[in-house]
Amino acid sequence: MLSVSNLSVQFGKRILFDEVNTTFTQGNCYGIIGANGAGKSTFLKILSGVSEPTSGHVHLEPGKRMSVLEQNHYAYDEYTVLETVIMGNKELYKIKTEIDALYADYTDENAEKIGELQVQFEEMNGWNADSDAATMLSNLGIKEDLHYTSMADLDTKQRVRVLLAQCLFGSPDVLIMDEPTNDLDYETISWLEHFLANYDNTVIVVSHDRHFLDSVCTHISDIDFGKINNYSGNYTFWYESSQLAARQRAQQNKKAEEKKKELQEFIARFSANVAKSKQATSRKKMIEKLNIEDIKPSSRRYPAIIFERDREAGDQILNAEGLAAKSIEGETLFKGVDVNLAKGDKVVVFSKDSRATTAFYQILNDKQKADAGKFAWGITTTQSYLPADNSEYFQNDLSLVDWLRQWATTEEEREEVFIRGFLGKMIFSGEEALKKSNVLSGGEKVRCMLSKMMMTKANVLMLDEPTNHLDLESITAFNNSLKNFKGTVLFTTHDHEFAQTVANRVIELTPNGVIDRYTTFDEYMSDNKIKELREKMYAVNV
Repeated sequence: MLSVSNLSVQFGKRILFDEVNTTFTQGNCYGIIGANGAGKSTFLKILSGVSEPTSGHVHLEPGKRMSVLEQNHYAYDEYTVLETVIMGNKELYKIKTEIDALYADYTDENAEKIGELQVQFEEMNGWNADSDAATMLSNLGIKEDLHYTSMADLDTKQRVRVLLAQCLFGSPDVLIMDEPTNDLDYETISWLEHFLANYDNTVIVVSHDRHFLDSVCTHISDIDFGKINNYSGNYTFWYESSQLAARQRAQQNKKAEEKKKELQEFIARFSANVAKSKQATSRKKMIEKLNIEDIKPSSRRYPAIIFERDREAGDQILNAEGLAAKSIEGETLFKGVDVNLAKGDKVVVFSKDSRATTAFYQILNDKQKADAGKFAWGITTTQSYLPADNSEYFQNDLSLVDWLRQWATTEEEREEVFIRGFLGKMIFSGEEALKKSNVLSGGEKVRCMLSKMMMTKANVLMLDEPTNHLDLESITAFNNSLKNFKGTVLFTTHDHEFAQTVANRVIELTPNGVIDRYTTFDEYMSDNKIKELREKMYAVNV
């Protein structure tokens, strides 16, 4: 379907890809993974023809159509929403435009041309284009009253959904998507997961959403050492098998029979849990044929995120009564929040409006005044907060060593060796620890904030979208650390895996009150009674 031959990409002296050869076949979904800077987005741009490689070429089977998720959110501002979606099939849209133009200037001479074009249009199922596009938009949460609206009048989240519909429109033979779940809510991501898991053609996707990769991928394409290796299975299978491979290579004295048995048990466990999709049977067969030698050693560096507590908190953690917050424009973000946290609660704080959850954290950290209500922390609690916007912490030009030293409380903690130890855990080693704090990337800033939180040893952690800007390695390590943390956690995330594996309680903030349940996130989102309640709580007038 789509193949890459002898592909090399070099920027100056840096070699990104070195003689890469790989093939993407029909019916499979390939998740492209790799450390930050490995070249994931560059590879997608080369596949789609946006960028040229230094050498080598990309070959798309003749007659096949490729569709790429548009990254420029303003590229279609002069068109209506429905037009923008249909433009996803360029040939179909071209014929449609020609027919409309000829009808607008109808003469006997162009009647024959119209007839020829209409035959082509019918063969491409063009007469159903408007209804198909409308259905796709509705599935992605764009209501019918917006379908003839100009793209220029939509907000960012609506534009993202329209461009996603454009990419999916007309069942392209090859679908290329870079971070398709960004700015989507859980319900829309769930719909997209189901759509792609049952898609008949080829999908190539980059995503930091592990649940999404697990739900849709039949293969993982790992960019490492300038090469791309394809592995059968989803992200979790690749991660667990790579960890197993590393352990087995380290076990020099372990007998071959014991290693083989361990591998067989591992494969049997994953084969039994293959997702129920059209690819399940073939995926299971591929997994069963895996040899541990097929998994290459990785150059990945996983940060050592370990949250410890200076002291154990008592039974009283947080009591909030009648908390309410409004936006600057006067909209009610949430109200009537009565919450009593228990020791060890791990709560995913959830809302359809991200302004609500951010305001909630800002209030609890005395950075914003509540419009109503009050709250009190237990006297044995200590809190540490990771805000969604951390820019205020990086306004100076301190080195990372001096930056982290600001939160030291003892002489030992002020020592450079001690601080470098913390930074080293977050993959700032050697000269990297002397970087200036005001030139860091988004991911580096989050890793610095995590170092700060680890140093404070608080027994209550508050995390507002903590996985933003992090790579898969950091997200995986972070996720595991929170599962092991013995204290209390309040967190908001768009990472489904984070929410499902960490939380034992869900608190949803709405303009008409709070929904509070001790349950897993998946159970919360699938409960029909809760669905009905949620619809009511977000209604304008209750």
